Amino acid sequence: MSSSSRRRRIIRTAVGLAAVLVLSVAGAGAWFYHRLDSNITTFDAGGVATERPPAPVPVTPGALVPVNVLVLGSDTRDDGNADLGGGDEGVGHSDTAILLHIYADHKHAVGVSIPRDTLVTIPACRLPGGGWTSPRTNQMFNSAFTVGAFPKGNPACTQNTVETLTGLRIDHTIVVDFKGVAAMTEAVNGVDACVPNDVNSHNIHLKKGMQKLSGQPAVDYLRARYGFGDNSDIGRMKRQQAFLSSMIRKVQGQGFSLPTLLPLADAATRSLTVDEGLGTAMKLVDFAQSLQQIKLSDITFVTTPWRFSGDRVALVHPDVDTLWKLLREDRTLDGQSTGAAPASPSATTASEASPTALSPGEAAAPITVVNGVGTPGLAGKGAEAVRAKGFQNVTLGPTNGGRLQTEIAYDPALKAVADRLAPLFPGARPVEEAGSGGITVTLGRDYRPTAGTGLDSVDIPGGPAAGPTTTGTPTPTGVPSGITENSRGADTDPCANLTFG
Repeated sequence: MSSSSRRRRIIRTAVGLAAVLVLSVAGAGAWFYHRLDSNITTFDAGGVATERPPAPVPVTPGALVPVNVLVLGSDTRDDGNADLGGGDEGVGHSDTAILLHIYADHKHAVGVSIPRDTLVTIPACRLPGGGWTSPRTNQMFNSAFTVGAFPKGNPACTQNTVETLTGLRIDHTIVVDFKGVAAMTEAVNGVDACVPNDVNSHNIHLKKGMQKLSGQPAVDYLRARYGFGDNSDIGRMKRQQAFLSSMIRKVQGQGFSLPTLLPLADAATRSLTVDEGLGTAMKLVDFAQSLQQIKLSDITFVTTPWRFSGDRVALVHPDVDTLWKLLREDRTLDGQSTGAAPASPSATTASEASPTALSPGEAAAPITVVNGVGTPGLAGKGAEAVRAKGFQNVTLGPTNGGRLQTEIAYDPALKAVADRLAPLFPGARPVEEAGSGGITVTLGRDYRPTAGTGLDSVDIPGGPAAGPTTTGTPTPTGVPSGITENSRGADTDPCANLTFG
């Protein structure tokens, strides 16, 4: 193989979550593969439960299937991490947990953050001597990582816990420690992060606004709970989601050149503990290359629907059950199937909407259409569809990107008009706003262009590609508020929605 061919293979890389952003350095030579192989640590598959959720079945022979990856951030002080983490060396906790669901089209992904203080059932887990624990209920989620007091934690136990919690089969588990975070941020020459307020607490001194962080300051920013917002783990996760998005954006912006990739791949693998399915450089490369078509705009982060339960976190039902069901069925958070149009009955066509003529008062009602996604021209096209139904007083509002679900906010006096608009926006969430004097339609990522309106030419980031209508489980008519209120697109303004923490 020529050197130019090897170089082309090197620069065809993939971007996933932080630990697997740019591990596809295929063709770099046997010496580099050997170096990466020597960096990687694997955990014993003997600790993975024998009774597990079923593996997904391809729709057709040879077709791609969804992939679930559990990414854990360990706070272990073992192996030189004490200098970065502070405190005494000891058993690590999984203070950060993101379940990355890669859809079967391998063009969309959802990262689900699970709060460390969430009360869950920890199933039977293997101990160092080979015995197994008994299941325990009402336990903090991150305590699963400490079962058995392994110096570097017990990722198999955490994987078992997530499978029990979600009903999803975890294909791969990746653990990143403090050193890994510090090294990867330094390898990309810093990551832009938003600080929601001035912070002078616990040796962290940051000014409000955008900052470029790497090394120790990056670790401090991602770990800190106190001094930010309400000092909670929920707020910390919002910052982590925004930081990961910025890191992906940074790597994509730098381009996939050899000088960029080799230090990052080396830094990442030196800090990883992975399952045996990712235990070699070649396996990591193959996995990373399978993610190369996922764009930043096609990644969504969501925190499990939650509420405080004393000083712990409880999951909110049935919202969280809906979240797990959507992922098990490989549907987007708004209930759609990637690669297919919305499944009727909720997909009402434009010709079916507003079957009767509008009254003069309805036609004159003030309606504002807002682009809640950021796609150029989306609000204008949406307004055209509204006007096509006879509404005359239609204006455009300022773009407000990052909205997952379409919303129709209305003055109570105009509820009848809002009801006439609703069929144009299947699944939209109605919101009563007393005193507003009008109606505001904010288009979200769930808004699907309707053929024949001119909207089908608009590309909505994160939306499914055009394709045949699917059958099977009906598409939900709305997205639970516990999902929409805890979601953010990876391409969202990094300072958006960080006021909580």
